[in-house]
Amino acid sequence: MSGAALGLEIVFVFFLALFLLHRYGDFKKQHRLVIIATLLAWYLCFLIVFILPLDVSTTIYNRCKLAANSSPAESNGSYVTLAPSKQKCFKPWSYIPNGIMPIFWRVVYWTSQFLTWILLPFMQSYARSGGFSITGKIKTALIENAIYYGTYLLIFGAFLIYVAVNPNFNLQWSQLQTIGIAAANTWGLFLLVLLLGYGLVEIPRSHWNGAKRGYLLMKTYFKAAKLMTEKADAEENLEDIMEEVRKVSESIKYNHPLRKCVDTILKKCPTEYQERMGRNMDDYEDFDERQNSYPSEKSLVKLHKQVIYSVQRHRRTQVQWQILLEQAFYLEDVAKNETSATRQFVHTFHSQEPENKIIQYFYTPTVEWYWECLLRPWFYRVLAVVLATFSVIVVWSECTFFSTQPVLSLFAVFIQLAEKTYNYIYIEMACFLTIFFLSICVYSTVFRIRVFNYYYLASHHQTDAYSLLFSGMLFCRLTPPLCLNFLGLTHMDATISHKNTQPTAYTSIMGSMRVLSFIADGFYIYYPMLVVILCIATYFSLGTRCLNLLGFQQFMGDSEMTSDLIDEGKELIRREKRKRQRQEEGENRRREWKERYGNRDDSARNRVAHTDQKESSFSETNTNRTLSKYTRSNGRTERDRIELLQDAEPLDFNADSINDDPLELDSGR
Repeated sequence: MSGAALGLEIVFVFFLALFLLHRYGDFKKQHRLVIIATLLAWYLCFLIVFILPLDVSTTIYNRCKLAANSSPAESNGSYVTLAPSKQKCFKPWSYIPNGIMPIFWRVVYWTSQFLTWILLPFMQSYARSGGFSITGKIKTALIENAIYYGTYLLIFGAFLIYVAVNPNFNLQWSQLQTIGIAAANTWGLFLLVLLLGYGLVEIPRSHWNGAKRGYLLMKTYFKAAKLMTEKADAEENLEDIMEEVRKVSESIKYNHPLRKCVDTILKKCPTEYQERMGRNMDDYEDFDERQNSYPSEKSLVKLHKQVIYSVQRHRRTQVQWQILLEQAFYLEDVAKNETSATRQFVHTFHSQEPENKIIQYFYTPTVEWYWECLLRPWFYRVLAVVLATFSVIVVWSECTFFSTQPVLSLFAVFIQLAEKTYNYIYIEMACFLTIFFLSICVYSTVFRIRVFNYYYLASHHQTDAYSLLFSGMLFCRLTPPLCLNFLGLTHMDATISHKNTQPTAYTSIMGSMRVLSFIADGFYIYYPMLVVILCIATYFSLGTRCLNLLGFQQFMGDSEMTSDLIDEGKELIRREKRKRQRQEEGENRRREWKERYGNRDDSARNRVAHTDQKESSFSETNTNRTLSKYTRSNGRTERDRIELLQDAEPLDFNADSINDDPLELDSGR
C-alpha cells in the first residue's frame, strides 16, 4: 500500500477541484488559460490539505523507528519521545517512502507561490483588459502590474543591500529563502486570522438559522429586493453601453481601419442588440476622415472592457434572479406543507429541469415531506451544535497552543494520545477533521465575501475570469500559513513544541524560523489569539452593523430598513408567482384543448385534404372533357366561351350526382 493512498488522494482532489470550478466557472465561454490556471491553483491548495495528514502519520512512524533503533543514551540526549520497544513501530497503511514527500512538497509549494505572486496577477490584468490583440492585452497587463512587481523588487533589493552592508549578518541562500517564505506566510497569516474568526462563528450560526423556516424565507425576501435593484441597475447600465456601441458602429463604416475592432465589440454584445444594430447599419456609405470625428483605438479598448463587464453582470443578475425565485417558491411550499394532513409534499410549480428517475423513485413526496418538514430542521440543529463545539475547541487551542508544559491545546492532546499507541488511522482521521474544519472556515469565507462588483464568486457558472483568478491567488496565499497553524495546534512543528524531534516533511521545506526570532517567537505565537476578538465581533454582528451605517444594506432582524426590504421582496415574489401561475394555466389550457380536439382536427384536416384532392381530379377530368368537346366545333357563341371558362374552375364535389353540364351545376349552386 506504499504510495497508493497518496495516488488515490491526488486523483480524488483533482476531480474535487474540477467539480467546484465547473460550478463557479464557465468552461465554454471563458478562456482556457484562465480555467487551467484557476484549476491548478485550487488543485494545489486542496492537495496540501488532503495530503498533510499522511505526512503527519509518516513522520510519527519515522520518529518511532528512529527512536527504537537508537540507544537509550542517544535517545535521552536527542529525542524526547521514545518507543518502548521495536514491536510498537507498526508501519501505517498509508506510509509514504522516504524521499518522496520532501520533493512533493517542494514542487507543490513553489508552484503555488509562483502562481499567486507572478502568474495569476498578470493573468488578472490580461483577462480584464479590453485590448483587441494578444500583444495589446500583454502590454496592458505589464503596465498595470509594473507598480505591483516594482514594489516587491524594491523591498527585496533594499533588504539585500542592508544585508550586504551590515557585517553582523552572514546569510546564506537557504536563509534568504527562509526569510522569503516567512514574509509570505506572515502576510497570509494576517489574512487567515481575519477570515478564520468570521467562519468559526458564521458557519455554525448559518446552520442553526437554517432550521428556522421563517428566518430563511424572510432572508430570501430581503435578497430578492436587493437583487432586483442590482438587476435593474445592470439592465440600465447595459442599455447605456449598448447605446454607445450603436453610435460607434454607425460612425465607423465598413472600410474604416478600426472597423475590425468594432466588429469584435459587436460579437461580445447580446444577440438581440446585435440584430438591432445590424438593421440600422448603413455600411454602403464610405467614411470621410475630414468631415467626421472618429473615436480612437484607446477609447475603443475602454468601450470593449465596459461591454465585457456589463454583459457579464447582466447575465449573472438574470440567472441569480431565476435561482432566487425557485428558492423562494420552494421555501413557501415548505411553509405550506408543514401543516399538511396527508404528509405528502406538494409543489406549487413543477420543476423546469428534468428529474433523475432514480432520485424520483426513492425521493417520493412522502419522503420529501418527512425530510423537509421534520428531519431537516433537527439535522441542521445537531450539525450546528457539532460545528459550534469544533469552533470552541479551535478558539481554545489557538489561545493555548504555545504551552508545551502542560499541553493545553486539545488537538495536540488528541494526537499525542494516539501517538502513544501508534493508532495511525485515528491520527490521520483526527488530523484530517481538524485541518478540514479549519479549511472550511477559511475557504467558505473566501466564497462568501464580495467586494462590490470587483470580486464576487457566483455559482451556476456566473463567476467572471477576474474573480476566479483572484480566488486562486487567495487560496495559494492562505493555504501554507493554514497548514503551519495546524501543525502548531497539534505540536508537530518543532518551532512551537521546542522539541528536538524529526520534523514533518512539510516543515522541513519551510526552513527554520529561528532566522527571524521576532516572527517565530512573537507574531506566530500571539497574533492567532486575535481570533477571540474577531469571533466576538462576528457573534454580535459588529461588521454588519458598520456596513449598515455606511449605507450598505445588510440583513438584520431589528432594522427598519430590513423590514421595508422584506416587504418589498415579498411583493416581488408574489408578483412573479402570479405571472408564473398565469403562464402554467395558459399552457395547461392549450394542452387540454390539444388533447380534446387535436384528433378531431387532424381527422378533419385529413378529410379536407382528401376532398380537395378528389375535387382537383374531377375538375381536371371535366376540363379535359369540355375542352375536347368544344374544340371539335369552331363556331361558338360568346355564351359557350363563358361556359368553358366557368367549367375550368374547381367544382364542388358531390358524391350523389356528377354532371358534366356546367349550367346544371350552376343552377344547383
